[in-house]
Amino acid sequence: MTTAAAGGAGAVPPADTHTSDDPAPDGRSPGLRPRGRSVTGTRRLVAALFLAPALVLLGALVVYPIVYSVYRSFLDQAGTGFAGLDNYKALFTDDTIRTAVKNNAIWVVVAPTASTALGLIFAVLTERIRWGTAFKLVVFMPMAISMLAAGIIFRLVYDAAPERGVANAVWVGVHDTFNESSSFPKAHPLPVHPVKAGGGGSFVTKEPVRAGRPVHLPLVGVAPADMPKDAEPAKEAAAGGGAVSGTAWLDFTRGGGGRPDVIDAKELGLKGLKVEAVKDGKVVASATAAADGTFTLPAAADGAVLRLPASNFAEPYNGVEWLGPALVTPGIIGSYVWMWAGFAMVLIAAGLAGLPRELLEAARVDGANEWQVFRRITVPMLAPVLTVVLVTLMINVLKVFDLVFIIAPGSSQADANVLALQLYRSSFGTDADLGIGSAIAVLLLLLVLPVMYVNIRRIRKEGRR
Repeated sequence: MTTAAAGGAGAVPPADTHTSDDPAPDGRSPGLRPRGRSVTGTRRLVAALFLAPALVLLGALVVYPIVYSVYRSFLDQAGTGFAGLDNYKALFTDDTIRTAVKNNAIWVVVAPTASTALGLIFAVLTERIRWGTAFKLVVFMPMAISMLAAGIIFRLVYDAAPERGVANAVWVGVHDTFNESSSFPKAHPLPVHPVKAGGGGSFVTKEPVRAGRPVHLPLVGVAPADMPKDAEPAKEAAAGGGAVSGTAWLDFTRGGGGRPDVIDAKELGLKGLKVEAVKDGKVVASATAAADGTFTLPAAADGAVLRLPASNFAEPYNGVEWLGPALVTPGIIGSYVWMWAGFAMVLIAAGLAGLPRELLEAARVDGANEWQVFRRITVPMLAPVLTVVLVTLMINVLKVFDLVFIIAPGSSQADANVLALQLYRSSFGTDADLGIGSAIAVLLLLLVLPVMYVNIRRIRKEGRR
């Protein structure tokens, strides 16, 4: 009784148990793991055996190439002599490589920012619409296409010919909607015609015109199929009293048999041709040819020289040279944004779905409009997700190669050059210099390391929360 009462709550434990201060049953000190075992009880030798294949592959495919590239970057083109820092000096003195560095800087700034901004806009705007899921599917679909296929697609989109390139077809259509196109781009007179070149692409009559004497303005160089659909057979203009009249026509008879400077029965009038009367360098009157080619100018045109302005003969507008030296880099960046905006949208939409709705509703109740809610609450709370997307895309664009190699034609590939493409061009080919190629690879590694460091710090910070 005395023993039990004295023990109470602090009674001696049963014989088959032991406290943390007691020695373990196998004689080891308490709290110590068996030697050669990890926290989970796995033997370190067994763990090392399982990790060995992965470590060997990592060393062979990652570590060794990095070390050898650094070593090779200090050797000459043949790889037999020490070049020192000459290969690295070439990176900043060679115009082609400097263009690649400049374009890479443009890519890093523009492409991730544009993709992230579009992804944010799409994610926010599709949050409240019923068909938002379908829209997200369409926007994300380009991610299923390889870079090679996307490059081929946009090479066709940016084709210079409006009948083949979608971008130019749209641009030409918009341009022609607001700007009148020329009627007869390749029309011109023959030496026997009473019309000669007037400079600047225009044509003028060889002699001043007189009232009451019909004027002939014959031209050639227009295919009959390209004539206006409502053009009519040309007619001789009636002689007006004090007015100057005349006929402008296509002096060509299909099948032959026509006579120069004579209006034959099968020849068509140049409908819509603009005619100006010029005196002392000033336009005193103007007219437009009718469907049969006839036109009439007021009496002020008497004694003037008739001019056919260059606007009648300008070449048709063929759009923009999207793959020319000036626009090739923005054009390729546009194709990249088309592919990766869906990736940014999906990640941002996932972050947006996790935002506390009570904060957004409280802001609206307090009188904030949608723009203020977006700018002051949504964007700051999405900052971690936006950082993830931005950093991921920055790492991705530093090694962009496929799109530039496929889309940029040979004539402007040097203007669209990036470091990854220059690495390929310097390392392979007839005049390959593996020393410079290795130096470019090391430069790319150094450019990626700061971005990776920021990403690792962010991941660790997230892990400590």
